[in-house]
Amino acid sequence: MDLQALMQQAQAMQQQALEAQERAARREVTGEAGGGLVKMTMTGGMVVTRVVLDPVTVTDLEMLQDLITAATNDALKKAKEMATAELGPLGQMMKQTGLGGL
Repeated sequence: MDLQALMQQAQAMQQQALEAQERAARREVTGEAGGGLVKMTMTGGMVVTRVVLDPVTVTDLEMLQDLITAATNDALKKAKEMATAELGPLGQMMKQTGLGGL
């Protein structure tokens, strides 16, 4: 394989990665904590779009803080998994080599 073909392949992979990131940024995932008492929705671009709190949680501030933290972490995990899935084999390769950064 010559250098020019290799460069074209790298550019195509870069374009595919950008398109996958854009698709993921438009999709949403929801993380939950406390059996659904707190729900955190965010995009694949890691932007929180909604927080839903069960009224029960408002009476205990410490519990509410813990549940929000847990729901946020759950949503982040799901958003990263979705972004990796959007990248397909490239995402798996990046994850395995530690280059993900997603």
